[in-house]
Amino acid sequence: MSRFTIAACQVCAGDDRDANLATAGRLVREAADRGADVVCLPEMWPFVGRDADKIAGAETLDGPSMTAMKTLAQGLGIWLFPGSFAEIAPVPGRVYNCSPCIGPDGAVRAVYRKIHLFDIDMATGPTFQESATVAPGDRAVVAETPFGKFGMTVCYDLRFPALYQALRDAGADVVLVPAAFTATTGKAHWEVLLRARAIEQQVWVVAADQGGRHNPVRVSHGHSMVVDPWGFVVGRCSDGVGVTTAVVDPALTADVRERLPCAEHRRPFEAPGSA
Repeated sequence: MSRFTIAACQVCAGDDRDANLATAGRLVREAADRGADVVCLPEMWPFVGRDADKIAGAETLDGPSMTAMKTLAQGLGIWLFPGSFAEIAPVPGRVYNCSPCIGPDGAVRAVYRKIHLFDIDMATGPTFQESATVAPGDRAVVAETPFGKFGMTVCYDLRFPALYQALRDAGADVVLVPAAFTATTGKAHWEVLLRARAIEQQVWVVAADQGGRHNPVRVSHGHSMVVDPWGFVVGRCSDGVGVTTAVVDPALTADVRERLPCAEHRRPFEAPGSA
């Protein structure tokens, strides 16, 4: 595996699907113009708005949003991880939070459906119940590319390190985190968690976040970033719309894992109360 350039695109989606698609397309093209071989978009970039409208506008992998992304990937000759979108699910009234991987031929190479759903009620912050409208996935996914293996996660998955360990065990060199992290939790936890997952599993972590005010009641943190396996932030956006790029060097990954072989030091243990 050789060095390659990866980009995280940061958008602030609203309820105008055409405008969201135009912004996403512009940023993906900008990333490709800057030399990115792999480009990532945030969680739910095609639409942020009323739950009822999200469900009514749910698509398939052959729907308009992903068809546009397939065309874009093929036209630019890039590997594209187009964040996630609301996918039609077999459960009435609910969708999947679906995250695909698209190759430079325009074909879907892998599909991950978000496992951990964001259900919180914060006294001084936002209230979300993602499980009311989203059906959970049940399978960890690693996408195979010429640049290595990419572990696929979405947003709230970031708080569950066991998933990241499973992806590393499956051979992941890079883990992707498309997100729409809230401004409240993002200020306190976003960078800390991204760097922790990178350090723990000795992987590159690439996090494309939504950034800005979507509507009067919803604001996303932004600060999309790329973190190397030693935990250093090597690419970052600030607020609003933008693109950050970084060079992923597999030699650094190998060096970190050789100098600090944490995976080899794991030992089995009994859980408390199991005796």
